[in-house]
Amino acid sequence: MRRMLISINLVSLFWSIFKYQFMQHAFEAGTVIAVVAGIMGYLVVLRRTAFASHAYAEIGFAGAAGSALIGINPLIGLLSSTTISGFGIAVLGKRASERDVEIGSVLAFALGLGLLFISLYTGYATEAYSILFGEILGISSASVVITVAVSAVILVALAIVYRPLLFSSLDESVAEAKGMRILFLGIVFMVLLAAAVSIAIQVTGVLLIFALMVTPAATATRLTKKPTHAIAVSALIALLATWSGLLISFYEPYPVSFFITSIVFGTYIVVRLVKK
Repeated sequence: MRRMLISINLVSLFWSIFKYQFMQHAFEAGTVIAVVAGIMGYLVVLRRTAFASHAYAEIGFAGAAGSALIGINPLIGLLSSTTISGFGIAVLGKRASERDVEIGSVLAFALGLGLLFISLYTGYATEAYSILFGEILGISSASVVITVAVSAVILVALAIVYRPLLFSSLDESVAEAKGMRILFLGIVFMVLLAAAVSIAIQVTGVLLIFALMVTPAATATRLTKKPTHAIAVSALIALLATWSGLLISFYEPYPVSFFITSIVFGTYIVVRLVKK
């Protein structure tokens, strides 16, 4: 009887969270972001482009700062800057293994622009600065709609190019020898990654983007070698970490991103130790 009462109390406590609109928005956006980040993260790990995901996050900050300067939603500027830079990086570097210099060059230019935009802005760029560490609990209804729409586009596009993209990710040289359009696939991947990073920033922020985009996928690849299973595990880890982080942050006065990064990192460490 006592266990039953405890279970009922826990369930009622859980559902009471959703009485607040800001928590509804956080769970809606957090769910779709976690799934997209988990799926894209597997390809990031497979293609060894973790540096690109971090670079996009910082490039996105410049776009968000520019949006604050002209008075529009920072998410729009974030998406625009990362998508344009993703296309440019892919065109400048045909192969994934040859893009580090291009990524570094574009990143340096974008950071300079971001500094200029912030210095020109006369107000307090709260939304732009929140992108540094993430502020999923403060996400607006408009941003939720944009996030869901962008996520849907990413998933549909990824489903269309999944097989050739996976093959080229495993071995670009063999894929090119078989006549696959490596440059086209590279552009598609970099643009999709840019969009995925842009929406994931809302949860973990620029400085902690690896928490959702890389760590769950790195954990999944140590648990299974089959691509479809690894993608599913990666998305599940990201999803559970995001939900857990949101639940804990509702009762504790600490940033959501701290809890999410701690959960995914702890999971990664445990898996490494167990596998050894």
